[in-house]
Amino acid sequence: MNAIKDHFSIKDLENLSGIKAHTIRIWEKRYRLLSPKRTNTNIRFYTLKSLQKLLNVASLYNHGYKISKIAKIPETEIPVLVREIASISNNKGHSLNDIKMAMMNFDQALFYNAYNNLISEKSFRDVFFEVFIPFLNDLGILWQTDTISPAHEHFISNLIKQKIIANTEKLQQITPVYEEPVFVLFLPNNEVHEIGLLYINYEIMLRGYKSIYLGQSVPMEGLQNIAMHYSKVIFISYFTIAPSANDLASYIKNLNMCVNTNTQHPIWVLGSQTKNADISLFKNVSRFSRLDDVVKKLQGQF
Repeated sequence: MNAIKDHFSIKDLENLSGIKAHTIRIWEKRYRLLSPKRTNTNIRFYTLKSLQKLLNVASLYNHGYKISKIAKIPETEIPVLVREIASISNNKGHSLNDIKMAMMNFDQALFYNAYNNLISEKSFRDVFFEVFIPFLNDLGILWQTDTISPAHEHFISNLIKQKIIANTEKLQQITPVYEEPVFVLFLPNNEVHEIGLLYINYEIMLRGYKSIYLGQSVPMEGLQNIAMHYSKVIFISYFTIAPSANDLASYIKNLNMCVNTNTQHPIWVLGSQTKNADISLFKNVSRFSRLDDVVKKLQGQF
């Protein structure tokens, strides 16, 4: 069981706040902004309280406050000022910091509070692209640099997935406007990263199309019956970890043989593994670099 992380290196603070380590050190020396502690072996570290203060300071600094002015604000008043600015400007940076703190503390209530503040002012699409996508990009860096544990990543990812599913459920109660094409969304065997695919499913249903969401680790053979049941199907998959870039062309070839026995169903693919894979030979396969490229494709009614 992973305990809440309460000791942070200056590199951790840099990764979480976006403020460079050398800038943090300057702020410490010149303005006494933070007071690092030391272990029994004389190694400097920062507490969770220090991280919270730095995230609030970063919010003010990014909002145009000079650090010399921030340093003169009483410590208890800094969070108050941050909340005041956030309430006036709907500062998404403040919400990002709240989501980061929710992740570090495994704090569901803080996440829901940040989300509810955002959704009161923005559409779900804006929340996803303006806040969740930047956060998820940061999440990869935080995980790679050991700032967070896998438990942190799973915790916050599942909360974000819950919000996508909750918004999608509202659309599932509405009869689709269009009978075709039918979209089939799936992840291949051993692929478990589904936030991007879940969001595409939301956009498809928002636009009135019929969607069949199959989820993680779907055997290829399970797609064949669907391909034969409908006259026009668009298959969509996301390749983050599996299959590898070297094996992806072979996977697409086998997928085509499996689902395109009687007709030529389009296949849309996304994910990091598709970037260097040689799939140009497949005329029915469209590669998308980003989620919003798929959204634009849907807007143009392909």
